[in-house]
Amino acid sequence: FWRLVHTLDTSCIHRPFRWSSQRDMMAPTVSSHRVDNSVCVGMPRIRTYAVSRPGLASVTHTRRRMGCSATVGSVASRRGAFEARVMHSNAVPFAQRSSKSKAATRMCGIIGVFKHDGSANVEIYEGLLMLQHRGQDSAGMVTTDGYKFHEHKANGLVKDVFDNQELLNTLDGSVGMGHVRYPTAGTASASEAQPFFVNSPLGIYLIHNGNLTNTDELREMLNASTSFFNRHLRTGSDSEVLLNILADEIHRAHQKCLLDRGCDPNMKKMDMVFEAGEKTMMLLEGAYSCISLVNGVGMVAFRDPHGIRPLVLGRRSGPKGDEWCVSSEDCAFGPIGFERVRDVLPGEMVVITEDGELVSKQVHAPKELSPCVFEYIYLSRPDSILNDISVYDFQLGLGTRLAKKIKETGWDIDLVCPVPDGSRPAAIQISAEMGLPYREGLVKNRYVGRTFIMPNQAMREMSVRRKLNAMPAVFEGKNVLLVDDSIVRGTTMNQIVKMVRNAGAAKVYLASASPPVRNPNVYGVDMPSRKEFVANGLTEEEICKVLGADGLIYQTV
Repeated sequence: FWRLVHTLDTSCIHRPFRWSSQRDMMAPTVSSHRVDNSVCVGMPRIRTYAVSRPGLASVTHTRRRMGCSATVGSVASRRGAFEARVMHSNAVPFAQRSSKSKAATRMCGIIGVFKHDGSANVEIYEGLLMLQHRGQDSAGMVTTDGYKFHEHKANGLVKDVFDNQELLNTLDGSVGMGHVRYPTAGTASASEAQPFFVNSPLGIYLIHNGNLTNTDELREMLNASTSFFNRHLRTGSDSEVLLNILADEIHRAHQKCLLDRGCDPNMKKMDMVFEAGEKTMMLLEGAYSCISLVNGVGMVAFRDPHGIRPLVLGRRSGPKGDEWCVSSEDCAFGPIGFERVRDVLPGEMVVITEDGELVSKQVHAPKELSPCVFEYIYLSRPDSILNDISVYDFQLGLGTRLAKKIKETGWDIDLVCPVPDGSRPAAIQISAEMGLPYREGLVKNRYVGRTFIMPNQAMREMSVRRKLNAMPAVFEGKNVLLVDDSIVRGTTMNQIVKMVRNAGAAKVYLASASPPVRNPNVYGVDMPSRKEFVANGLTEEEICKVLGADGLIYQTV
């Protein structure tokens, strides 16, 4: 069964480091990878590597490495083990970043649809509804009929941004894509809702899920004389930076084709996009899963070489041939009639041409597949399959491991209760493993957003009080084991413990399906400061006191 072999609690964050030796993962069926427990050691902050292509001399690229982070897991195949492994970022420590870097994309949901006939707007709308859990701050959509782009974006939920059929009808075209955004402080402006657009070269729209960690360096490059047209950026979003880097590299490929190779750029548009994809991935650091509409080329999807954020390819049969969908999660496929084909591979770029042909190229050698473990613990829906691993089965596995630790405590427990919704699979499994009653004692208000992705602490605390209600009929006189998928800030859990006590519980024990979170995740989860973590600088016993519980146990890996 899937094994967790490394903890999220690591002390090597933001130190100079040496990358561990890693084997390339060329397909999702590669067997499990060995974990190197010494990946974060003091070394010079320079990394140099070469990329070669047929017909061109090898290109050597050197980058300065500024730090490392540790909340990312490594996934092996469906047949092998699951290994939650530390993935080291190339991030500038948050304390060293300028204010221009603060408008990060964070967790988002993206979807792109290609049809041969008819408007794609309904499929995109329905897909965005299925991805709404990934972002509730804003929504956007762009479609194309092959001649014009049609765009609409605004702050709000999907159903509110696209609130009438007349509006959807203006988004005409058989190809399009949509985005939902995670709310974070400093990015509330509707101007930073996606998609983003540049008119040159070709005309490109882009949507992005993830977070770049070298945004300042890229901004300086785009504003320097080495950039075509000295590109001006209108927002603080790293997604706009990513789009302009891609556009800049397409322009460079265009110039090479025209001046150096003597070819006709109009006949080589797809080749230019693939070449630009290779160069772009050499420049970008951090997490990025992207979908783009490139005029004259088609719909383009690509994923960073570590596969930190998910991206899945779907297909359905139509009267004129296969139709395609690319999405953050495959849970979006079912309601719109698509079937899962596979994950977009790390370092892969997929182009769906204007005729519906799928063309794929590995534009960057993949690193060891290292998805963010929070995708499996909290962010993704349980009915999704990411990197050939069922999110639901993974969460059941967390419950099995946690039950073994709970048995060793000797706690006198009367019932197991989940903190809805993400902890249900783990709680169900703990109940089964320990032979204890499973009870739903916390009633959730379905019309309140997820507290973890509220933009500030005051809103989170207010939201908890109106989000959950404890039932005395379940808790009166009972020793209760509350199970949560994770305890990050402690905001929710502290108040839930008080609710359960007020509902008559004799004792309240806590179990977290994930280990203590002590270090920031710079790859697109809203945890920018260690000071916000309840586990920061505290032992488990001290955390338990802060949360007001009678006992606390964390997942170990």
